Amino acid sequence: MVLAVVLAGLGGVQAQQTGPWRGSLLREDGKSIHFHFDIRSENGKQVLYIINANERLRVDKLVHRKDSLFIEMPVFESRFRVRKLSPTQWQGVWIKEGSVKQQVMPFTAATQQSLPPEETARAITDISGRWSVSFTHNNAPAVGEWQQKGNTLRGTVLTPTGDYRYLSGVLDGDSLRLSTFDGSHAFLFTAKVESDQKISGGLFYSGATSVQPWEAVKNPDASLPDLAAMHLKDGESKLNFRFRDLTGKMVSINDPKFRNKVVIVQIMGSWCPNCMDETAFLSEFYNRNRQRGVEVIGLAYEYSTDWERSRKSIQKFKDRFQVKYTLLNTGVTVTDSLRTEKTLPQLTPIKSFPSTIFLDRKGRVAKLHAGFEGPGTGEHYEALKKDFAATVDRLLKEGN
Repeated sequence: MVLAVVLAGLGGVQAQQTGPWRGSLLREDGKSIHFHFDIRSENGKQVLYIINANERLRVDKLVHRKDSLFIEMPVFESRFRVRKLSPTQWQGVWIKEGSVKQQVMPFTAATQQSLPPEETARAITDISGRWSVSFTHNNAPAVGEWQQKGNTLRGTVLTPTGDYRYLSGVLDGDSLRLSTFDGSHAFLFTAKVESDQKISGGLFYSGATSVQPWEAVKNPDASLPDLAAMHLKDGESKLNFRFRDLTGKMVSINDPKFRNKVVIVQIMGSWCPNCMDETAFLSEFYNRNRQRGVEVIGLAYEYSTDWERSRKSIQKFKDRFQVKYTLLNTGVTVTDSLRTEKTLPQLTPIKSFPSTIFLDRKGRVAKLHAGFEGPGTGEHYEALKKDFAATVDRLLKEGN
């Protein structure tokens, strides 16, 4: 994730040292979730890039007050309040808004150069490949895909409802450590690697308090059940909804704008990292295909029914990804047990954010897809893009 930090040119304030830094989020159990970022000078301003494997995320909203930084994340309802102890050291908190209460985690950061060198033991084996992962608290099925080079480890975890995005870390002897931070996700995986076929004693730390055991076995044929699938109810063929856009105007799927078009309905929320990945993809896809008779409608299910809070959060999504397609606020929270019945009663329950619904030129539901295999999943993301394009091409041709 990228934090753009404007530090130069402030009277009496020392500019922070450029180069690599390490941030740490401190959990209530004393465990730290580490992430790396770079501070660079761009156009006379210092910009900070949070790095997750191949991802570099950028933030450009920051308020400077004496020795303090107030940093707002560009996508999620998430921010840092930081005190600059020196040009090489920060201390503060990370604040993430939720559906019920805030999550607040102590935060520290220091330049990589000022920290003791990270020493790792030679990895006992190479665990690259596909693994069947079990989270033992809820027996949730998952698939781990990791690529290892020496001690360096990267990859992701896929579940029936989405992926854990970009994970990066090390294999230190027989100790596995993988983490990520993107402004919403703050994850740490630890485990013991028994061999190139078995991982045991795993713990998955999420946010300030959540932790659950996990284990894995090597399985090149590991697959996921379709637990998040949704379907049209018997006797239904079309959707019928009407919600407000970000200006407050009511927009309906039956409006002339969407007639005789292939319409992609995105089930999303501005709190959702996988929705962030899908929105980036859909924004680009829409810009390239809108002239062919394609429309996209994003239906947002937010943390709150407060109109202004939700509008601001969705607007951040829209601005970040330069979204030109229609975004609507359903006014129904993601935690509402009747969210599907209140918004899309023609469907069985929505189980995954994001989910995607393809409508043909006659407005009929042609295909439903739960989840989104994002860019952190590598070949799965490439396959999704090809299948997505093929589906739209087929529906456009069928309407001619």
